[in-house]
Amino acid sequence: MITKSIPNLFTIGNLSLGVIAIILAFNNETNSSNTAALLIIIAMLLDGLDGRVARALNAQSEFGKELDSLSDVISFGVAPAFIMYQAAFQGVSPALAWIVTAIFPICGALRLARFNVVDGIPGYFIGLPIPAAGGVLATLALFHHELHYSLLLLSTVALSFLMVSNMKYPNFKKLGLPKKAIWAIPVVVAGAAVLAYMFQQAIPKVILALLLLYALWGLKKNVKGVFRMGKRAKDGSSSEEEESTKHSA
Repeated sequence: MITKSIPNLFTIGNLSLGVIAIILAFNNETNSSNTAALLIIIAMLLDGLDGRVARALNAQSEFGKELDSLSDVISFGVAPAFIMYQAAFQGVSPALAWIVTAIFPICGALRLARFNVVDGIPGYFIGLPIPAAGGVLATLALFHHELHYSLLLLSTVALSFLMVSNMKYPNFKKLGLPKKAIWAIPVVVAGAAVLAYMFQQAIPKVILALLLLYALWGLKKNVKGVFRMGKRAKDGSSSEEEESTKHSA
């Protein structure tokens, strides 16, 4: 029974970090928003581990799946949106800021609901996964002094759209975790937390770069697919025209 509960502890840890991040986002103390964003990065690590631990322990369940989705809405939907709102949208028109802030977790919830009820493509996610979108948004908020608020508004809307889009993104969750390596997970998580605290400027930049590459990779692949389909359609219509010309000659 205890073994079956271990993956849920990672999920609850993910949820707890999301709630703390929301509290910190509205704390006016210095660097509170930075700390909140770093908590989202650590929550991403826990989110990536819970499913792998469940498979390694053969402890997968519908309860764990639903708990994971509900936690993700908070940690990677609501929390990053609040972090961005508090860090960058204070000087924006309230109506615009509220709408853009609300759109992000709404799209995240829609994306998770679709994931739970619609069969996906093996090896791929349909739409940008909410942990990746939330990670990008939270880390972007760290650079609100360097980036214009209009760019951050557009980025929030773009990430929201990518979550509910039909674009394909590679699924790395199937990569397994050896059962013997489970004991090392607390050490890995603790080490990640220490590194995030010690290198509060460098770590978010690295994470942001990796997540942006992931988001843009999916976008690039889908744009290429659209161009290929257009080319095939054009080639097909050209062949039909040639065939028609032959018959009419």
